[in-house]
Amino acid sequence: MTQNKPLKDKIALVAGGTRGAGRGIAMALGEAGATVYVTGRTTRMSSSPIGRKETIEETAERVESRGGIGIAVRVDHSVPEEVEALMKRIEMAHGRLDILVNDIWGGERLTHWGKPFWASPLKDGLAMQHGVLDTHYMTAHYAMPLLIRSESGLLAEITDGVDYKYRGNLPYSLSKIWGIHMAAGLSEELKPYGICAVSLTPGFLRSEEMLAHFGVTEANWRDAGEKDPNFLQSETPLYVGRALACLAADPGKGSLSGWHLSSWELSERYGFVDEDGTQPHWGRHEQKLLSQP
Repeated sequence: MTQNKPLKDKIALVAGGTRGAGRGIAMALGEAGATVYVTGRTTRMSSSPIGRKETIEETAERVESRGGIGIAVRVDHSVPEEVEALMKRIEMAHGRLDILVNDIWGGERLTHWGKPFWASPLKDGLAMQHGVLDTHYMTAHYAMPLLIRSESGLLAEITDGVDYKYRGNLPYSLSKIWGIHMAAGLSEELKPYGICAVSLTPGFLRSEEMLAHFGVTEANWRDAGEKDPNFLQSETPLYVGRALACLAADPGKGSLSGWHLSSWELSERYGFVDEDGTQPHWGRHEQKLLSQP
């Protein structure tokens, strides 16, 4: 991936690229030679309500270090005027958009694990829904005229899971399942334009927030296996990023439009590896867990 640049001259937007899967996806698109717009609310000059230290500028620099062109733009994707202005900027600079990655999230602090939805704050449950539904829908809406101009457009909804099963918390489940149906519906409406729309999930994501949760760093992340053995099957954000980049570079990706894809299944299809050379397969691990008595 680092030696050839299959996405050279392609224009990508990673909406929600400050950290986590979004950052990994932006980096992998950079590896493949793309020009990547990285948006989010946390910059070196201003923070977001999440209060974490990662910034969109850092992500753009990592895109550059991998061989792409990184452009950081502060955008609150819940504000229509800001999203529309972003698309006008991309249109003026490039005239089109080839790849749209919808990864706006920020719901960790709103999820009340272990509580039924009626015993959790209503404002948090609603905020989580608005934080995904409104932002993803709005971003796709304003981006679509530019994406339609691409000869091989790709729209990816980043989510958690490949099915409609309950995910342990109702607001969380609704937010994540919505992205799956968004991609399925978009694939139908975009058929006449040759645009591929999919949902894509990582496995157990070794994000900055997850590392902090376990009190480890990327250097000693395996120590967290003592607290949760499942963490030993985790993957870096770059892994799902390479999944997305390989899919974007695939001239036959249209046959997968509407599918609910995963990092591990695409690693089997395309043969890419995580940063440490491994191929984590959360799907296989999950099946083992389900088969245990």
